[in-house]
Amino acid sequence: MSKTKISFNCSNCTYKTIKWLGCCPECNNWNTFVEQTTAKQTPAQKRSNKVATLTSLQDIESKQHKRIATNIDEWDRVVGGGLMPHSLIVLTGDPGIGKSTLLLQVAHNLAQKQNVWYFSTEESLSQIKQRAIRLKCTDNAMLFSDQAELHNIIQSAQEQKPDIIIIDSIQNCYLSDAQTLPGSISQLREATFALMRLAKEHHITIIITGHITKEGTIAGPKTLEHMVDAVFYLQRDDNWDIRVLRSVKNRFGTINELGFFEMTTHGLQPVGDINKHTISHSCNAPGALLSVVLEGSRPLIIELQTLTIATRMNIPQRVISGLPHKQVTLIAAILEKYLKVKLSTHDIFVKISGGIKINGYGCDLAIALALLSSYFQQPLDALALGEISLTGEIKPLTKAPMLIKEAQRFGINTFIVSGVQKDIEEQNITRCKHVYELLSLFNFEN
Repeated sequence: MSKTKISFNCSNCTYKTIKWLGCCPECNNWNTFVEQTTAKQTPAQKRSNKVATLTSLQDIESKQHKRIATNIDEWDRVVGGGLMPHSLIVLTGDPGIGKSTLLLQVAHNLAQKQNVWYFSTEESLSQIKQRAIRLKCTDNAMLFSDQAELHNIIQSAQEQKPDIIIIDSIQNCYLSDAQTLPGSISQLREATFALMRLAKEHHITIIITGHITKEGTIAGPKTLEHMVDAVFYLQRDDNWDIRVLRSVKNRFGTINELGFFEMTTHGLQPVGDINKHTISHSCNAPGALLSVVLEGSRPLIIELQTLTIATRMNIPQRVISGLPHKQVTLIAAILEKYLKVKLSTHDIFVKISGGIKINGYGCDLAIALALLSSYFQQPLDALALGEISLTGEIKPLTKAPMLIKEAQRFGINTFIVSGVQKDIEEQNITRCKHVYELLSLFNFEN
């Protein structure tokens, strides 16, 4: 006769203990421990009769899956040219940013040729119909449901085999046999794992939406991001009323790929040439400078705006938006070291116009010139490309010709690049090998 084992499990996370506790040490929630009795298994009982099946690469059948295009150019660009069949994708973003609107438009286009199921766990069917009418997404064979019990959804999918399932959102799905609340860490992990197995074993493409925390990351365990095939963030640009779709994980495409949408009365409309917005809003003023960065496969023209002002505090302020904080701090230190510009006694404010966020060091030279332009209150009508090393050397960029070609398309013909950039032969090119040259070249005066 097997013995029983008593344990106490937190209903909000996965913490276990052999005795009851009032407060969970893992998630700091009170009165969440539930007593659980399990039968101890002998080693013979634990042993499985099944053995692992091993296959060599030569015996594995190789299939080239054709991507599922939606004909929404910005969406298809970010996901890698279309949805990869049998994948599990997460779309997340701030509340009210347009996740459900975008997914309904994507589902509408997919339903023209695919069997699509749309499960809404947050809205009623009548609300979905009203949105579909407003977005003009009614002429399709898509099927809707407000079912939120995940076992029922999976059972129906295994029996009827739809091509695509969309669940909005995963946090509101629940498992009827679970003792935890919907949206808890343990349920999210179990639900995501079940959907992953459904996608891989039954060849169904699944798209789910997820909530985010106040820090801007996906709510739930980090393992959720590891289990899925792709993670996309929908972000807001308040200045232009633009939505930015960013790929942060994609097993079937490039990461940091960007797609741009404009919110209208008829939903999210793709913005194919976002650089037109950047150029139209740029200004030739002290502290402002243009640069081009490569986000995914797209050259993106950005306007850097800087402001330097003598501080009145013991510790100068560093307010930076859209760029890594350490990147701007390092460049300010390099300028002070080699050019004797006392930025350590100034408050520094840096942002990218339009609220766009970028990573990379291709705009180092533009940041340095923008800081000097603000410090000396002298405008620079140019576009700068280059990385700055800690020794003050200005290094070339590998894809500078492509970036300059994109800028020339909008009438920009004055460029500042590294002095060792050999693959650029256009006119109106100013070359600088070291930050020492910046002051004398632009007639900055201390």
